Amino acid sequence: MVVPTLVVRPGHPSFLDLPWEVAADEWSSDRLVEMPTGIHRHPVVFVAYDEGVYVIKELPKAVSEREYDVLSTLETRTHRSAVPVALVNRGWLETDSEQSGAVITEYVKHTFPYRRLVSGLGFGPRRNKLLDSVAGLLVELHLAGCFWGDCSLSNLLYRYDAGAIEAVMIDAETSTIRDELSDGQLHEDLEIMKENLAGEMADIAAVNGSDLDSADLAIGTDIEQRYVDLWEELRKDLIIARDEGYRIRERIARLNDLGFSVHDVELEASGNTNLVSMTAHVGSRTFNSDRLRELTGLLASENQAKILLGDLSYFLAKSGGITSTEKSIGVFKWLSTAFEPMVTRITGVWPGDDPVQGYCDFLNHRMKLASERKKDVPDSEAFDSWLAHGFPGFD
Repeated sequence: MVVPTLVVRPGHPSFLDLPWEVAADEWSSDRLVEMPTGIHRHPVVFVAYDEGVYVIKELPKAVSEREYDVLSTLETRTHRSAVPVALVNRGWLETDSEQSGAVITEYVKHTFPYRRLVSGLGFGPRRNKLLDSVAGLLVELHLAGCFWGDCSLSNLLYRYDAGAIEAVMIDAETSTIRDELSDGQLHEDLEIMKENLAGEMADIAAVNGSDLDSADLAIGTDIEQRYVDLWEELRKDLIIARDEGYRIRERIARLNDLGFSVHDVELEASGNTNLVSMTAHVGSRTFNSDRLRELTGLLASENQAKILLGDLSYFLAKSGGITSTEKSIGVFKWLSTAFEPMVTRITGVWPGDDPVQGYCDFLNHRMKLASERKKDVPDSEAFDSWLAHGFPGFD
């Protein structure tokens, strides 16, 4: 057996038991598993270990090194890209060979190929949420200094995030990282996105036997407009009077409501000595998920976290805790008496694979019942109703 050079991050398998002497699409191994996947430019296989499922993508050596570096950097700046765990170099092959290198990433849990969703019957009703998710991902990548260079349906995964949809980047072979992107680079990335998506929508129409006039060729332009609206919201400066400090809090709250953390606020005199220009330096779109993790230790997507924090606040309000000690005890009680028991029940019967999403669906159903009855509904009664109605999710 020929062994490649592997750079593997701690906490993951060595991957030495894989048949690296042959191309991945020729492998015969008990490790291989079938997972939902889209269209790939390069060979991609999935392997299962006790530590989890991993994605192996073969690339020329230089390209694999660039993708690994980009994904490693993005891991520290955003939570919406694949996580790299190993870099492979088949030193016995020419460096420009398709199989000379490989990148191994963690399989992104609870996700599906974006192209599959856009191709399916659910695309029409979910179109706005789908387009918002791609626009939000591009904004977050650009804030992180990432020029993607190949945004396409085939390079995106999606997962349900409470009542929203979250997009995840899985391909960075054409990407570069800079401290800050120029307006020209932002424009170029959006133009590439529009061209790629128009071509893919035309291809999907052809595969479905539809004529080109029925293809949603404007999808990229619609995403661009949502991107521009969100980008301007995040980047605009606020002019306030010196005695209007409350507007700084309002501005930060607005950005947090969009899911973005605020690293710091820059205040600068603006012409008239009584006026101040406020610039908010925005971070990743993880405000609620970071807050939930700090309070409870739970990991969730951004909108899921927002709903869980709302449920926690509701629980604490009913419990009457005020001091920090009482709040800490209340958080523990919420976990042990509300969240964890319900997640256990959900896991036993719910057909989905993400119990946190199931809990959010349950909370949404409980809220609707309470709204209809104009009074609180006990969890047990709300769960029985949710079960009887076939586990309805968000509209």
